[in-house]
Parts: sequence; C-alpha cells; structure tokens
Amino acid sequence: MLEHASASAPPADRADTSAPPRLVVTDLDGSLLDHHRYDAAPAKAWLARLKQAKIPVIPVTSKTRAELLPLREALGLTTTPFVAENGAVIGLPPGWCHARLDRPGNGRDGMVTKQSGVDIGFIRARLQVWRKRLDARFTTINEMTLDDLMGLTGLEAAEASRARQREGSEPLLWHGDEAALQTFRLALEGDGLQLTRGGRFCHVMGSASDKGSAVTWLIGRFRALRGREPLSMGLGDGPNDVTMLNAVNQAVVIRGHHDLTVEPTNPHLYRTRAPGPEGWVEGMAYWWGDALTPTDPRDAKEANA
Repeated sequence: MLEHASASAPPADRADTSAPPRLVVTDLDGSLLDHHRYDAAPAKAWLARLKQAKIPVIPVTSKTRAELLPLREALGLTTTPFVAENGAVIGLPPGWCHARLDRPGNGRDGMVTKQSGVDIGFIRARLQVWRKRLDARFTTINEMTLDDLMGLTGLEAAEASRARQREGSEPLLWHGDEAALQTFRLALEGDGLQLTRGGRFCHVMGSASDKGSAVTWLIGRFRALRGREPLSMGLGDGPNDVTMLNAVNQAVVIRGHHDLTVEPTNPHLYRTRAPGPEGWVEGMAYWWGDALTPTDPRDAKEANA
C-alpha cells in the first residue's frame, strides 16, 4: 500500500504567488510514441520546451520497469518519476523522494520503486484457475513465444524480452466473446483483481492498481514536497487511460488506432484529430500553447519545423 507524505505549506511571506507549477502525465504507446514505430520524433520540440520550463513529464504506461529504462533515457526523462504496468509499479527519482519514507534506490537507474499491486505469481496462478473453471480462451504475454510477441507488437527481441519481465500485472490476448469476457472479469474481481483494456492487450492486475490511483498519489507527493498544488495535464489514447485522465486538471484523449471506447468524465477534455505523437503535440498546444512559448531560438526553430 502506498503511504501518503504530509508537509506544511511554505510561510506566507515566502509563498510564491505566481502561476502554479505544472505537471504532465502521459501514456506512451499510441500517445507520446507512435503506435507502429514507437517513435516520439514529432513531440521532441515540445519535450524540449517542457524541460526548459522545468515541467516534469511522467510516463504512465502498461510497459514494464525493464522496458522503461532505455525508453526514459532515449526520451530524456531520467529525472522524473514513472508509472509502469498500469499503476502497479511507481518509480521515484531522488528529487521526488521523502527522506523519512523512502529508502535509496539500488537499481541501475537509481530509482526508488513502490509496488501498489498484487504479486505477479498470484495473478498468474489465478488466471490458470479461471481458465480451467470457465474454459476461458486467452493467451498471456508470458505464454507467447518471443517470435509471436515480436510479430504482434513490432518489438525487437531485446525489447520483447523486457516486456515479459512483469512485476504486478499480466497482459493477455482475449480470444472469446464479450459475454465470456464479462464473466471472466467478474471472476477476477472475486480474487481482488481487475481487468482493463489497452490498445492491444487486456491487462490483469490488483483491484487497487490503476493509472489514476498512481497519478493521484504522485500529485500528492508533489504537493507534499513542493508545498504547492500543480496544474496537471494527462494525455492518453486507451480505455486503461481513463482513470488517469480523470485524475488531472486538463485531459487529452488522443485519437487511437482502435475502435475502443475512451470516455473520461473530466469536464476539461480535448479530443485530438491526429493520432500518436502528432496528436500529443496537438493536445499540448490546445491546453498550454499560449502559456509555453519557446524562449530559446533553437527551440523555436525546432517547434516550427
């Protein structure tokens, strides 16, 4: 269970009365990253602009912690937190750690990791139970061959291998109909598990784990450490992003490469016309385009390219 830190606000004579700090939480596949090429090139200018403004960009994804390590390095997001496996794992860099509550990270990236979910062994055991009892038709990512996973996702061998290093969730391909899926979903709920849909896979995880809960916790940690409430924006394209989009001040539903319903209840919602990173840029410009104009001539040139 994730703990909540508390911290007092700064003294009134030192309080900053300027605009609130900002925070971005974003899905990766089909959002910041292209659905087919896993490329973020169209968003690079905006990422540079956000970095220049010292606005954290936090990946909130179904990907594993192992997958995120090289991705965060490639995207220049090594000093910000991450949320992996749809909320089951949260990673905190040193600047987001609480001296009393967090032990130093000992991984390659120096991140402190927190698990809010259920152990992967329990999830896999219960999936096998319900497969037999319900004659449920599905294939988990752990059961796929590496070649099959590469063919399905377009990932290289090393990337596909990292995708199978699960800690608190199990993606699966569902082969049955919607009625059978609903029965399966209800059975999992009896075990304290939930099933949510992403762009390619269904994901099974603990009932207390989702992107929205993780984002709410991170916003609380930001507030506790900084003494201020951030203006938050969330961007995503799938049903598993809905809780995240409801947890932020301003939300962007990016046009997806699927026909799944994505219906957040956030009243401050924008739907893009473009998919992938082009849609990500469209959403950023819609909400923050006027507030974050480039100040570095090189950034301005890149943004207008």
